Amino acid sequence: MRHFLEVDDLSEGDLAAVLDLAELPHPPAILAGLGVALIFEKPSNRTRNATEMAVVGLGGHPIVMRGDEIGLGRRETVEDVTRVLACYHRVVGARVFDHAVLEAMAKVDEVSVVNLLSDVAHPCQAIADLLTLRHRWGGRLAGRTLAWVGDGNNVARSLTLACGLAGVDVRLACPPGHQLDPVAVDGARARGVTITTTTDPVEAVSGADAVCTDVWVSMGQETEQHQREDAFAGYQVDEALMGRAAQGAVFLHCLPAHRGLEVSAAVIDGPASAVWEQAGNRMYAARGLLSWLVADEVGQ
Repeated sequence: MRHFLEVDDLSEGDLAAVLDLAELPHPPAILAGLGVALIFEKPSNRTRNATEMAVVGLGGHPIVMRGDEIGLGRRETVEDVTRVLACYHRVVGARVFDHAVLEAMAKVDEVSVVNLLSDVAHPCQAIADLLTLRHRWGGRLAGRTLAWVGDGNNVARSLTLACGLAGVDVRLACPPGHQLDPVAVDGARARGVTITTTTDPVEAVSGADAVCTDVWVSMGQETEQHQREDAFAGYQVDEALMGRAAQGAVFLHCLPAHRGLEVSAAVIDGPASAVWEQAGNRMYAARGLLSWLVADEVGQ
């Protein structure tokens, strides 16, 4: 059974196949007659809309459930919930607080499990990011450079691993105490790309082909807001910082965004910004991923 808990569950060839499938204008109804369970312990805008519409676009039937409806690990064990859902569905996607929940679901191995976001990773976002860059860069990813400015969080982790698979060099500018997990850095380096870590946003962005950031305070970190805003002062992606990037550089943000904090309004609403294309690509990325997950079973 194929699962997708983090980007490095894919090989380089698998990632290329997922991106190719995401670009099909009229994909086959590979989920016709099949259900897809979508569990949301955390609220969602892009993930829910993108994934539901991806399932519908492939001929399947999505069923969305809130975390409190199921009570993963409370009302029933995670394993029992997964076995029950496997009776009705071909895929289970879950947006969870604890990555260990996804690992427990996948271990049951009776239904494909997709990470729709966890505290460790956001791999579906990374696929959409690469899809966006593929379009902006004329179909070729390898040999380009992406700069990440800000928190070394779950989004940064998955994107760094995805860049490693795609041949994109990465420069990570994170403040002390908020650097990316070194395991992810080493995992991307193992693919042969250059991963540079620094605390200097200017060093990271200078000459980069893409600049990416995320919120400074994620869901569940609200009590740390003032502390984190102090730590990230100087890490805003503004016009001056974008001016250090390569000519024609692309700006990415997974959203939601806070103008005046991690990014200036002039950048996110300016000509370098690809954030709305990036948001739209969440649906196409999900469509490509779901097609890849079930392709072997249906003989495609």
